[in-house]
Amino acid sequence: MIRPIVIVGASMGGLRAAESLRKGGYTGGLVVIGDESHAPYNRPPLSKEVLAEHVDHAAVAFTIPPILEDVEWALGSPVASADLQVQSVTTADGRVLDYSALIIATGLRPRRLEFEGMPPRGSHAIRTLDDAMALRSELKPGARVVVYGAGFIGCEAAATARKLGAEVTVVGKGSVPLLRPLGEQLARDIQSRQEAHGVKFVMNSNLVRIAGTETVTGVVLDSGLTLACDVLIEAIGSEPNVEFLQGNDIDIESGIHVDGTLHALRVNGQPWENVFAIGDVARFPIPQFCETTRRVEHWNIPTEMARKVGQILSATMTENPALADHLAKPFAPIPSFWSDQFEVSLLSYGLLDQADDIRLLEGAVGGNCVYGYFKGESMVGVCGIGMRSKIMGYRNSVGLTPEGGSSALS
Repeated sequence: MIRPIVIVGASMGGLRAAESLRKGGYTGGLVVIGDESHAPYNRPPLSKEVLAEHVDHAAVAFTIPPILEDVEWALGSPVASADLQVQSVTTADGRVLDYSALIIATGLRPRRLEFEGMPPRGSHAIRTLDDAMALRSELKPGARVVVYGAGFIGCEAAATARKLGAEVTVVGKGSVPLLRPLGEQLARDIQSRQEAHGVKFVMNSNLVRIAGTETVTGVVLDSGLTLACDVLIEAIGSEPNVEFLQGNDIDIESGIHVDGTLHALRVNGQPWENVFAIGDVARFPIPQFCETTRRVEHWNIPTEMARKVGQILSATMTENPALADHLAKPFAPIPSFWSDQFEVSLLSYGLLDQADDIRLLEGAVGGNCVYGYFKGESMVGVCGIGMRSKIMGYRNSVGLTPEGGSSALS
């Protein structure tokens, strides 16, 4: 019996990988394993519009196309271990699946606070549909909400909670929210717009204790300030889901290290011939922006990686000459993200945090605007509020040298 291709992870990356395989002509067995019981759904809206409205699976579910009607969806039990030499994975409920190729799309999980004596209720993270449903039930008018973490998820959740009538305070470790990804000028602009809607910010602060016995009643900061709190939203970062790979010869430091064709790498840097990683869990090179490998948690990355891996495997297994060029062509995406916070619609292309110079290109501070992010004279990113067509117009300049060619940036 011919072994199937196994995809570990049933979110967007896993779904798009299955689609790419079928569209590429692969007709063999295909199993997608997911730890949640839900069919694939879209995660980014969970901290935005979906959290503000009725939260259920139908609101975020992806359409499963007819081309995937013969795919086996093994949902509700995560993969517990893998043996890359034997080419098998074992799920938590004891099922063993042998594979011909393995695509890992396990994504991330939220970092959580671990204070001694934390109350069992009142603290939330936002990663899964069940997370969003549990949080939404507590976001009532007048609820005192503290958001710990001033990144995108934290700021989006703060805006949503405020729109629902909660009293919201964001606690952040930096001097302004969103400083690292956006730079100081645009970050301060975003903070001012949030404050205009009643969101409060306590920056340069760390949370050191959570008060309450059965449920959260307050949080204590390192300054000694105590904030009354009914709902605590933890938005302090994420960890890659790689534990099931422990004991194998694979580089899983800070995510699964992959090469330019998204093959997972052994500890010595050599690729596994039939193991790939895609999406948030993958640490990969982006030579047109920087020399180091990194994980990129932007919405377009899982889809683009899934498409490439599907094409590579289809070309290999079906000997499709039309897909042959995908075997060696390195993955070179232009990362993209968007963020909705009150009336602000933020759109970005590139890797903004690689910039050493940020310039206001169009518009004005406090209004619709476009910022360019430069390393030397090379544009490594563009980001703005409103002016969507203008921002998209700069996209083709991102990642190019001043002379117009693509090259690695040191």
